[in-house]
Amino acid sequence: MIKVENLVKQFGGITAVNNASLEIEQGSITGLIGPNGAGKTTLFNVIAGVYKPTSGTVTLDGEDITGLAPHELFHKGMLRTFQIAHEFSSLTVRENLMMVPDGQAGESLREVWFQPAKVKAREAKVREKAEEVIEFLQIDHVADELAGNLSGGQKKLLELGRTMMVDAKIVFLDEVGAGVNRTLLNTIGDAIIRLNQEQGYTFCVIEHDMDFIGRLCDPVIVMAEGAVLTQGTIDEIKADDQVIEAYLGTGLKNKAAS
Repeated sequence: MIKVENLVKQFGGITAVNNASLEIEQGSITGLIGPNGAGKTTLFNVIAGVYKPTSGTVTLDGEDITGLAPHELFHKGMLRTFQIAHEFSSLTVRENLMMVPDGQAGESLREVWFQPAKVKAREAKVREKAEEVIEFLQIDHVADELAGNLSGGQKKLLELGRTMMVDAKIVFLDEVGAGVNRTLLNTIGDAIIRLNQEQGYTFCVIEHDMDFIGRLCDPVIVMAEGAVLTQGTIDEIKADDQVIEAYLGTGLKNKAAS
């Protein structure tokens, strides 16, 4: 689904992504791991249109999407979440979800004035979809809570829910586990697996929690110093001496051996 070829992103004299090439298969949950500074989030940002690459190409289903803006990629079914959630803090959870679909009839003043029935019908359909998402994610108890009052994990669930409000082809998740307790992280993991298996979502996940990556992801792509080092199953990655020595540290090696 996604093919990245020889991608380079430089900021002044710093090369954050260094000739990276990778592929994300349709229907997969692909993990992207590496130490801080490996270039993972910058790679996400280039693929998702936040940054234009210095060189290299990105294709989606064979179409060259290199350098397209995030709103253009949104219309092509590519969405991403952020390490720090970007919710509308003064709106409720339900309202945050209902904000996502574009082209809503209520956005047109003309339709509000002259076609109120159309506006009302469209709003009812969007609300129905939001209720389905709320039920799927099991967040009924906070549906009417202001998003700014949610815990970090609940905000991550809300971000995942926002991707469900449109027909996403692929979703990039940036550190969904950051600041999230284990119970809620398991809930997020369950939702990702269900979306993948039941609705055919394709995911690419940046995460430092190796247990979470191991539970969800196959394959796992490893980055170091802006480049793709290797990829494989989580067991292959844990057993790779080059990966261990390069940047994962002896802690992972000991854990893999235990």
